[in-house]
Amino acid sequence: MNWFKAVKMSDHIVLMGMLLMLLGDFMFAANDAMGKWLVATFSVGQVLMLRSIGAFLILGPMLTTVTPQNLFKPKKPFLILLRVVFATMDTGLFYAAVAYLPLADVVTFYMAGPIYVAAVSHFFLNERIGWRRWLAIFVGFVGVIIALRPSSAMLSWPSIFALLGSFGFSMVIVLSRVLKDVTDTVLVTWQTIGALLVGLVLTINHWTEPTMLQWGAMALLGVVSCCGHLLIARSLKLAPASVLAPLQYTLLLWGIIFGIIFFNNYPDRYIIIGAAIIIFAGLFIFHRKRVVDHKIPEEDIARIKQ
Repeated sequence: MNWFKAVKMSDHIVLMGMLLMLLGDFMFAANDAMGKWLVATFSVGQVLMLRSIGAFLILGPMLTTVTPQNLFKPKKPFLILLRVVFATMDTGLFYAAVAYLPLADVVTFYMAGPIYVAAVSHFFLNERIGWRRWLAIFVGFVGVIIALRPSSAMLSWPSIFALLGSFGFSMVIVLSRVLKDVTDTVLVTWQTIGALLVGLVLTINHWTEPTMLQWGAMALLGVVSCCGHLLIARSLKLAPASVLAPLQYTLLLWGIIFGIIFFNNYPDRYIIIGAAIIIFAGLFIFHRKRVVDHKIPEEDIARIKQ
């Protein structure tokens, strides 16, 4: 009976992790739609700066639980700085791309993040990648090329921004694995400070006075994005990454829905085909990683046979 209760409680915890991941993905999609609306009027730097200020409405109370030692003298400071650079690159280039491209297009490029993570992890995390996953990585890149709409003009600046931003996003994921012993509050705080400083520099001579509604929208942008980060970080502590990974693709679904409702942007056949290939490749990579991680070593199999 106690075992049954333990299993039931474990299922509830995993379910809670899944719900938090879905809610976090929805908040990120809402953040993306709000950001696209704002960069139509304001510079990327101004949105980045005011978004970061809004994020401190959530981070401020949380910082009271962090000691000055952990915040100002964290472990692996160079890697934290590197993560800040890639996180700022990820956010800034996303807004730069979404200012010109439909929301679903940019989200599709970002959905290739797990594919980049698999490739990068082979070199930076010493994770052994078998031929099946390398084939899936190649197929995923083919999906990205199709989503770029093969033509002589496919590498436009907005597309390049989206590709570089998605690579920055994947590096943030990789570095988050390396920095798993650093608290989420410390990582998100320095990430937010980095975006604030870069936004402040980019805003010089590019300031547009917002209305009260726009002030509120930029503050809300920071609150929503910060909540999304924290919800996803918490979900990863409650449920296995292999269970949560497929749920990340709901971002594309919300990107299409919000793009149609708010911007009247319908995805074309290249985006749909490319997204389908990227999702298939990403799910296969997660599946193979799960199989390999749970594979019984050969010496253990021999021992069992004895």
